[in-house]
Amino acid sequence: MIRFVNASKRYSSGFDALQNVSFHMAPGEMAFLTGHSGAGKSSLLKLIALLERSSRGQVIVNNQNLAKVSRRRIPYFRRNIGIIFQDHQLLFDRTVYDNVALPLIIAGFSHKDIGKRVRAALDKVGLLGKEKKYPITLSGGEQQRVGIARAVVNKPPLILADEPTGNLDPELSAEIMNLFQDFSDVGVTVLVATHDIALISQLPYRTLTLKDGKLITDSQPTSS
Repeated sequence: MIRFVNASKRYSSGFDALQNVSFHMAPGEMAFLTGHSGAGKSSLLKLIALLERSSRGQVIVNNQNLAKVSRRRIPYFRRNIGIIFQDHQLLFDRTVYDNVALPLIIAGFSHKDIGKRVRAALDKVGLLGKEKKYPITLSGGEQQRVGIARAVVNKPPLILADEPTGNLDPELSAEIMNLFQDFSDVGVTVLVATHDIALISQLPYRTLTLKDGKLITDSQPTSS
């Protein structure tokens, strides 16, 4: 599903955000991406989502070499990726329902299909009764759940999450991780960037660790 082959990213300032990173994630696999602030976690996710392009090496997602995806095709490519941000990036003048429906409206789904999919996504994250609420009235954890529902409403085969529990307490963080586990269990590939070592050390998933733009460890969970 995701393959990096000696991929590097140098920004126009001359800063090397990633240097010769290589790894492979199989379809349906869940993994954590960790490292210090500025280690390159967000840059790596941006390469996968084609928010940035690699400077050298190859990034291959779902058998597509991203260097060969034209600018015009990028929006279509991104429809197969659910992206979750730490700050939710919700529209506060729209209801929960409208926020979650937005990707489907952009993709041209019918009104009937949108209703079914939005309610299914909200049910999955435990917010079915709050579709008419506005995000400003929700807790931080609930806002993050709306962001997750919006990311998965299009049933993407790949989910990328950038510090999704950064503003949440440990109990809420564990609940959000459980949701990601649920998606992985049904075959969705999930890559979560996080600095919450205490949380991910309790979970049985592979961990990729970046330091100064380099992949320094790729550890598999120890089997019990």
